[in-house]
Amino acid sequence: MSTNQSLILLNEMATFVRVVETESFSETARQLGSTPSAVSRAIARLERALGTRLLHRTTRKLRLSESGQQVYERCVDMVNAAQAVMESSGQFHIEPQGIIRISVPKAVGHFMLHPHLPEFLALYPKIDIQLLLEDRYIDLIDDGVDLAIRITEQPPGGLMGRKLIDIDHLICATPEYLQRHGTPQHPHDLKQHQCIYLGEQPNDSKWKFQQEQKSITVPVRGRYAANHTGVRLSAALQHLGIASLPYFVARHALEQGSLVQVLPDWHFKTHYSGGAWLLYPPTRHVPPKLSVFIQYLAEKLAAEPVLFPQNTPS
Repeated sequence: MSTNQSLILLNEMATFVRVVETESFSETARQLGSTPSAVSRAIARLERALGTRLLHRTTRKLRLSESGQQVYERCVDMVNAAQAVMESSGQFHIEPQGIIRISVPKAVGHFMLHPHLPEFLALYPKIDIQLLLEDRYIDLIDDGVDLAIRITEQPPGGLMGRKLIDIDHLICATPEYLQRHGTPQHPHDLKQHQCIYLGEQPNDSKWKFQQEQKSITVPVRGRYAANHTGVRLSAALQHLGIASLPYFVARHALEQGSLVQVLPDWHFKTHYSGGAWLLYPPTRHVPPKLSVFIQYLAEKLAAEPVLFPQNTPS
């Protein structure tokens, strides 16, 4: 394709990106102030020029073809570069707009991310958020996700990332439970208590504690295990035992005195501790919609209380 032809098709390429993001000819037409038939003709022109089918169309859904995926990635780079040019000029300002698809672990999304999103939507009325609450591994490219939050000690290679906050865990119980059954003074005392643990894997009932250079692993038991932090929180509040919880889930109950941290002199270690990292594919031009969202989240979560303040990201 010649340079002149490429320039002629710039609008079609930008329209193609919008169709993929919205998954709808009608919604793309609405956003562009056009008609669905005009959008369809733009995609057809691009397909003819490239000599390949970009989209598989059904009555209910649009799906990228294999070549369409490759073209889409190149067109996204083009659109991002164009937006970056406009942003770099003092006399032009592009209002951030578009859809942001973000994958986040269920508990982090519910307790930590969601409370801040209404304010963000009010600040940026042309940005829509699709929050995907998933504990499974999400591939940003294959699953069509713009951003992913993962809890890890070391973010994976091949992605750009920003550490938002440390995710620490603790064990806690109600004052009523501790008054009735006694307060553990040492990790080994937990063997005499009902413990509410994750229960997904056998090792989830082996609680690990660290105090300076000393490490202890204690096999715990209990009549109730649940792989949902909200359920474990509720169970603890109903005096069913000593629960393992992320600090951000238990924080409000701890502040209100409904729960009390158990063994506060010991650091409770789990496989699910680490930093909450915001990850996205490497690109030379971060779209304005992602740039403002990343900055917003970083500022909001930096202000969140943590269990060990010395570990907070700068």
